[in-house]
Formats: sequence, structure tokens, C-alpha cells
Amino acid sequence: MILKNLHLIISVLIVIPAALFYGLFPNETAPILFDFEVQSTDLKNVFRAILGLYLAFSTFWIMGILKPDFWKMATLSNFIFMIGLVAGRMLSMILDGIPSPAFSYGIIGELILAIFALYQYRKYKNSI
Repeated sequence: MILKNLHLIISVLIVIPAALFYGLFPNETAPILFDFEVQSTDLKNVFRAILGLYLAFSTFWIMGILKPDFWKMATLSNFIFMIGLVAGRMLSMILDGIPSPAFSYGIIGELILAIFALYQYRKYKNSI
């Protein structure tokens, strides 16, 4: 059962810390990650919206791990989430140039997780 849920487990272990890092204290984390100060309420709101979105998806993936009836939809949402991040990063690379190494590695990890989620879906979709 762990192998079937591995893509969801890995995603939860990465996305929850990322959500907390982005959204709990944007005043402290944004200068470290993005080299700018978060001074406006609107910008803090954006970072906290990202936190909420990431935690919501992570909650759904945890439901997919714990409740087999949710596994297919959790896996599909995991694929869509990761491939959406990849698409956004690729668009940015085309329009804005190559980001720092930390963000360049991010696209690789997200692409691997997207492909892994799709593989898992195809492999286990009839086993529920």
C-alpha cells in the first residue's frame, strides 16, 4: 500500500513545508527566497493564499492516502498540481529567463512527481 501512495506521501512531505515557509512569515522568508521585502498587505495576502492552496491540496492528498475512495481523484489532482507548476515555470523560463539553481531544480522535482503520479494512476487505477 505504501508504494501505491508513494507519490502522494512525497508530495505531502514537500508541499506542506513549502506552504508553511511561503505563507506563515512572508516578511522573513521572501527576502531569503526571492530577494525582496514583503511590505504590503496585498503581497502578504498572496503568500498566505498560496499557503492555503498548498495546504488544501495536501489535505486532499492525505485523504487519498487514508481513504481508498479518494485515491484516484487525489492522484489526478496531484498530477494536475505538479504539471501546473511545471507549466508555469516553463512559461517563466521562456519569458523571463533561467531562474536561480534552487528554482531550476524545482521544475525537475515537480516534473518527476507529475510523471510519477501519472504512472501510479495508470498502474493502480483498477486496484481499488
